[in-house]
Amino acid sequence: MLRRSLWLLGLCVAAQAFAAAPPQKPPRDLYLGEAFYYAQQGEYFDAISRLDTELGQFYRLDERQLDPFHLQSNFAEFSVGDFELSYRMHQRAGRAIKAVLEGNVSQDIKNEAAFRLARIYYQKSDPINALHAIERITGKIPESIRDDEQFLRAQISMVNGRFPEAITILQGMKDSKAYEGFAGYNLGIALIQNGQEKEGLAQLDKTGQISSENEGTLSIKDKANLVLGYRLLESNQPGEASQYLDRVRLVSPFSEKALLGSGWSSVSAGRFDRALVPWTLLVKRNPTGKAVQESMLGVPYSYAQLNLHGKAALLYGSALESFGQELTKLDASIDTIHKGNFLKALVREELKQDPNWVIRLRELPETPETFYLKDLMASNDFQSSLQNYFDLEDLRKRLNAWDEYLDSWEEIIDLRRRYYEPLLPDIDKKFRTLDSQLRLRMEQRQRLDDRLQHMLIAPRPDFLKTADERILQNQFARLEAQYKDDTGEGAEDARRRIKRLQGLVQFDIHTTYDQRLTDAFTHLRELDADVARLKKIYASFVRTRQAATQSYQGYDDQIRQARNRSRDAKEQVAMLMARQGHMLELMAVNELDLRRRRLEEYQIQARFAMAESYDRAVKAQQQAVGEKAQ
Repeated sequence: MLRRSLWLLGLCVAAQAFAAAPPQKPPRDLYLGEAFYYAQQGEYFDAISRLDTELGQFYRLDERQLDPFHLQSNFAEFSVGDFELSYRMHQRAGRAIKAVLEGNVSQDIKNEAAFRLARIYYQKSDPINALHAIERITGKIPESIRDDEQFLRAQISMVNGRFPEAITILQGMKDSKAYEGFAGYNLGIALIQNGQEKEGLAQLDKTGQISSENEGTLSIKDKANLVLGYRLLESNQPGEASQYLDRVRLVSPFSEKALLGSGWSSVSAGRFDRALVPWTLLVKRNPTGKAVQESMLGVPYSYAQLNLHGKAALLYGSALESFGQELTKLDASIDTIHKGNFLKALVREELKQDPNWVIRLRELPETPETFYLKDLMASNDFQSSLQNYFDLEDLRKRLNAWDEYLDSWEEIIDLRRRYYEPLLPDIDKKFRTLDSQLRLRMEQRQRLDDRLQHMLIAPRPDFLKTADERILQNQFARLEAQYKDDTGEGAEDARRRIKRLQGLVQFDIHTTYDQRLTDAFTHLRELDADVARLKKIYASFVRTRQAATQSYQGYDDQIRQARNRSRDAKEQVAMLMARQGHMLELMAVNELDLRRRRLEEYQIQARFAMAESYDRAVKAQQQAVGEKAQ
């Protein structure tokens, strides 16, 4: 349980504490500043697209040093990787940050890049590479990430089993305001995992008593008390466990589990009357909670242990009725999920503007499926999947808007065309000729490349024969046909020699196949130089033509391709949204199925317990009547 708690806490803290740090110096380039403007608004897609465009234009310049942007190109590369990380494009972000890490930049930027790379690996559950990345940080650590770096280093050490190192780091962070409570909680967990049970529990106790007005700190304080209480429960120390469970606030996210544990601690101590206090509070809460449902069995169980079997039987009956109602809700929830209402509720714009949208979602009368999914929707896996769904929905809207932009572009280009087209027929003719030649050469080159690539997995030595070898084989074939039916003197010897020579040529072809294939690839790469030269001529001609035609011609294909790409992208987005939505629905349905099975088990327990309570109540009543008659 502690290991799971440690991991879940790490994910929560990663989301809260590892927010992208602001740049150490304000960007001076206009376009870089625009990208940061969108990033600070949380519009990372716009930030990435604009900065990618700026970098792409910069790298196409012939003399980059004349562009003022070259002074901040390395910082821009680092920033686009940071934006991609915030947009959860971990693979691209990792490559960009690695490039900065290995580039010619200051050590401060390298340290910040190493920190972000370590964070990527940590979030992807790759602790070994996360450790290697964090160890690349040397020298002075930027002030903006100093506490974050120390806490991340401690987290990485813990998931790698290096608890002494984590303990040392976290002990130095106990006074950090940014990680108040979090450092102490993780220190307690690290001490316990390191075998220092007594010290770890003492640290959790200390964390459970901190004073703060910050909601995050108060939540981790409750978490520390909850973990400490359940740890003591597992160690058969119910008396001590109850005092820590009672510290958890009644309005805390952990309150229901704390009330449930408090009741079980009293039961373990044989004090069933005291168990009724927290369980009676708990049973009045929303019946969809797991702890609330378990307390519905705990309350009548305590009454039964107090020999109040009649009341216990009535409460078991109430529990059965409640479980039946909840099962009906679960069936209705699963049905509404299959109808798509769950996804429609999730993408409501008014909900996404509310930081507590998960709670608000439960209040909507048309979304009964969300009653049981608060824990699931607050989980890291579900939130990641949900954010992907939101991003796909945003892309769908953007694609629809881009189609309207293309309409405007077509109108502008048509006006240009009608004015300039009659003036430049000769240029158009030359352009078409060059364009067709380029396409032909590229297709020829591609066919060669495709054939060579296929030969890597399906060797064809006969494709790599030289002209001399082909001539020899043809000559041998003619000689073989000539001597095939010859029965004269020396014919057999001639046929044998022909076979041997054919085998020799064939042996040479097969044994040198690897080298020939390597040479073929080498020649193909040499051909790339000619292709590159052809492209350069083509690009120069295109620029000249565009200057002559005022950039009105050549856009038809691009717009048509853009429309095709937009159409294909919309189809792909629709397909991905369907898949992602199905995944979200499947996660929700699986969660509801688990809850249904648990409720069915509770129903069985309640039926048997109710029957037993009725029997005991009847027997007690008969016994009382008999004693009164005597």
